[in-house]
Amino acid sequence: MEQFLIANMAPIMFGALVVFLLSGFPVAFALAANGLFFGLMGIELGLLKPELLQALPNRIFGIMANDTLLAIPFFTFMGLILERSGMAEDLLDTIGQLFGPVRGGVAYAVIFVGALLAATTGVVAASVISMGLISLPVMLRYGYDKKLASGVIAASGTLAQIIPPSLVLIVMADQLGRSVGDMYKAAFTPGLLLTAMYAGYVLAMSIFKPHSVPALPPEARNLKEPNGKSGIVSLLALIAAAVATSYAFAMYYGSTHPKAADDEVGIYSAAVAIIGAFVLAVINRQLKLGLLSRMAEKVVFVLIPPLALIFLVLGTIFVGIATPTEGGGMGAFGALVLAMMNRRLSWSLMKQAMDSTTRLSCFVVFILIGSSVFGLTFRAVNGDLWVEHLLTSLPGGTMGFLIVVNLLFFGLAFFLDFFELAFILVPLVGPVADKLGIDLIWFGVLLGVNMQTSFMHPPFGFALFYLRSVAPKEVTTSDIYWGAVPFVLIQVIMVGLIIGFPDIVTVAEKTDMKEQIELKIDIPAPDQGGEAPQLNFPSEGENKDGEAPQLNFSTDSDQKK
Repeated sequence: MEQFLIANMAPIMFGALVVFLLSGFPVAFALAANGLFFGLMGIELGLLKPELLQALPNRIFGIMANDTLLAIPFFTFMGLILERSGMAEDLLDTIGQLFGPVRGGVAYAVIFVGALLAATTGVVAASVISMGLISLPVMLRYGYDKKLASGVIAASGTLAQIIPPSLVLIVMADQLGRSVGDMYKAAFTPGLLLTAMYAGYVLAMSIFKPHSVPALPPEARNLKEPNGKSGIVSLLALIAAAVATSYAFAMYYGSTHPKAADDEVGIYSAAVAIIGAFVLAVINRQLKLGLLSRMAEKVVFVLIPPLALIFLVLGTIFVGIATPTEGGGMGAFGALVLAMMNRRLSWSLMKQAMDSTTRLSCFVVFILIGSSVFGLTFRAVNGDLWVEHLLTSLPGGTMGFLIVVNLLFFGLAFFLDFFELAFILVPLVGPVADKLGIDLIWFGVLLGVNMQTSFMHPPFGFALFYLRSVAPKEVTTSDIYWGAVPFVLIQVIMVGLIIGFPDIVTVAEKTDMKEQIELKIDIPAPDQGGEAPQLNFPSEGENKDGEAPQLNFSTDSDQKK
C-alpha cells in the first residue's frame, strides 16, 4: 500500500482536491489543508523531507511582498466608487437617447456602456448591478424581450473580465510570470471584438425578430432641440472635427518622434482630440455660442470624464509612464474626483467601498496562500511532471493541448470562480504551454476569454445571480438563464477565433521579465601613497599546475606589512 501511495501521490492529491472542492469546503482552506495533509503524509512515508515545509513562510511573505497584486485593491476601489458616482446612470441615459431612434437602441447603449464601464471599473458586479437597476426596467417598459434584455445586461457586465483593467488579467499575468501591461495590450483587441460580436447579435435580432428589440417612441426622446430636431448633425460635425484634430496631431507627433510606438502616437492623439472637444463644449456653454446642439453637448460632458479616466489608467500604462499598480492608484484617485464632481462622495460611500475592497482583497490573498501551500507539496511529489506528461501525451500536439485545456476550464467554470481557476489550474498548465512553445501572453488572454464564461454559465454564473438580485419580479430566473445562452455561445466562438487566428492577440514590444543580475564588487579605496589593488590572472604558462586563477586584491603596501 505504501509503495502504491508513493508511486501515485500526485494523482491521488489532485483527486482529493477535487473531492474537497465538490464538497463545498471553502476553496482557500481546501487548498491549504490538502497541501499540508499530503505534505505530512509524504514526510511520514519517507517521500519528502521535513525541511520542505520550512519553505512555507518564505512563500507567504513572497505573496505579501508582490507589488503586482496591489493593483487588485486599487482597481476594485475605483470600480466601487464609480458604481455609486452616478456615472453609469448618466452614460446609459445619454447613450440610450443617442441610439433611441434605432431598433435595439437601448440594447446597443447597454453594450457600449458595458464596455466603457469595463474599461473604467474592471469589476463585473458593479457593471451588472448598475445596468440591471437602470436599463432593465426601461427595456421592459418599451417592449423588449425579457430573455434578450437579461442576456445583454449580464453579458455586457462580463466584459469587465477581458477589457483592461481586468482583475482576471492581473492575476493571469502574475501566475504566468508575464507583464501586466503586455497582458492588457494583448487583451484590448479581443475585448473590442467581443463587444462588436454582442452588438452584431442585437443587430441580427433587430432584423429577424424586430418585435423583440423595438426603438424608443418619440415621447421618450427628451434630448431634442427647441425646433424638434434631434441635433445629431451637430454631434457628427463635432466627431468629424475631433477625428481631424487627432489625425493632424498624429501626423505631427509621428514626424517629430519617428521612434515613437504606434500605441503611444494613438493615445496621445486621441487625448488631444478629447481635450479639444471638451474645451470647445465648455466655451460653447459659458459663452452661449450655440455651436453645439443639446445632444452633442450632453454627449461630450457625459463621455469625456470616463474617457479621461481610461486615459489616466490605461493610457499611462500603455505608454509606459506608469506601472499597472501606479495606474490603479491614479484611477482610484480619479474615481474619487469624479464622485466629488457629481456630489456623490460621502463618508458612508468611502466606508462601503473600503469595506468591499478589503473583503475582496483578503479573499484573493487567502486563495493565493492556499494555492501556494498546495503547489509546494504538489511539485515536491512531482505533480507538475505528472501534469506535463499527461498533457503533452495528448493526441494532436499543441492543438490537442489547447482544446483539452479550454474544455477543462470551460467545464470547471460551471462550479469554480475565475480566481479559483487562475490560482489552481493556471500554475499547472502554464509551464506545459511554455514548453510546447506557446506564447504565454497569448495563452493568458485565451484563458481569460474562456474564464469569462464562468460568470455567464447557468446555473452558477455570478453575473446571473447579480442580475437576479436587482431584476423585477416579472423577469423569471429561467428568462435570465435562457437569455445568457446565446452570449455564452458567442464567447465560445471568440475562443475558437483566437485559436484559429492567433494574430488577434498581439503585442508589438513585450516587456522582458527576466531578471538581469549585475555582479558588482566594491573595492575600498587605497590608502594615500598605496597602489590600487590588482586583479592578477596568471597566464597559461605560469599556471603549470592547472589550478584555477586567483584574484589577488593585495597591494604593495599590504605585502610590505
